[in-house]
Amino acid sequence: MNNLAVSLRPATIEEMCGQKHLCSPHSAFSKLLKSSTMPHCIFFGPAGVGKTTLAKIVAKTLELPFYELDATSVKVEEFRKIIAQHKHGLQRPLIFIDEVHRLSKTQQEVLLLPMENHEAIVVGASTENPYFTLSSGIRSRMMLFEFYPLETKDLEDILESVKRKNSFTIDDDARNYLIHSSAGDARSLLNLLEFALKIDLHVTLETLKALRPNALKDGISSDDSHYNLISAMIKSVRGSDVDAGLYYLARLIDGGESPDFIARRLAILASEDIGNANPNAITIASNTLFIVSKIGYPEARIPLSQCLIYLTCSPKSNSAYVAINDALAYVREQKALKVPQHLKSPSPKGYLYPHDFGGWVKQKYLEKPLKFYSSKSVGYEKTLNEWLEKITKKP
Repeated sequence: MNNLAVSLRPATIEEMCGQKHLCSPHSAFSKLLKSSTMPHCIFFGPAGVGKTTLAKIVAKTLELPFYELDATSVKVEEFRKIIAQHKHGLQRPLIFIDEVHRLSKTQQEVLLLPMENHEAIVVGASTENPYFTLSSGIRSRMMLFEFYPLETKDLEDILESVKRKNSFTIDDDARNYLIHSSAGDARSLLNLLEFALKIDLHVTLETLKALRPNALKDGISSDDSHYNLISAMIKSVRGSDVDAGLYYLARLIDGGESPDFIARRLAILASEDIGNANPNAITIASNTLFIVSKIGYPEARIPLSQCLIYLTCSPKSNSAYVAINDALAYVREQKALKVPQHLKSPSPKGYLYPHDFGGWVKQKYLEKPLKFYSSKSVGYEKTLNEWLEKITKKP
């Protein structure tokens, strides 16, 4: 039997399972492809949901030379060689880079000019949002397309496609386990099925569990999906319910959720929901993010638990979150204010240096008065209020 994941790979965008927001006839992505134009792209989302497949479909549809590279092992010379090889050709190559967020700064810089000059179409794929790691130059040249876990119906369709092309039988309980334990990952489903069929052409639950004892984390079609569990954990921490937060954390860990992902969400919460009510919260969360990235499971469960408990027990304030949102809304919707002359660089005459006046002196910092920050006077914010009041009321 041929490799199922390879033999069943869709050849056209119409054959793709899932990703309807990208592959349906009326989607922006499909319209771009049908118009024979394609921007540089970043495909990001879970493993086994069609990122590589769609890149190959783009290359085939546009009849472009296709090069598949891995950012963890690619060398700068490979980029240059591919681009040079097609420099005077009629067609640009499509360079597909898996794990694109792992490109070094030098590798990214080498791609900038060819991307700007349209000497190649660059498509990067990642299981994480690479916008956190790619340079602004790369980001500004690429369109971001998110991929989602396949739904149960998509996996059922894939299984039926395998059955049409291969002669085998499968018990109902084995079929359910095969689909639901694959957690929206088509590659995972096909790999498990392939090795089960090497054992016996009648697939049983016992065989599947011998090969995969535990289900992967829940797929998007489940009520207890990855998104719902992380949402419930964050809301429990925000609501100061320690045991509920620990329960959902345990569910995420047991389901195989990345410790980095959990720690990133806790770090966001530390600033968004606690902020200056307990400034140490973001330090704890930042340290947790660093620690779990170095140690991984099973030990990562311990600092994650410590951080979650600390954040849950901390006083809560979203004043920093609200303040920056209000400030951004004003900047985007209103005419830009002029910087007062005495605040421009280099410091001109008229600027009053606060340290020359004991730490504070009254002067104009905005063209007109604006108000964005409103303290909740919770926890350490109360101390900050007292400091500010003492500073600005200094005789």
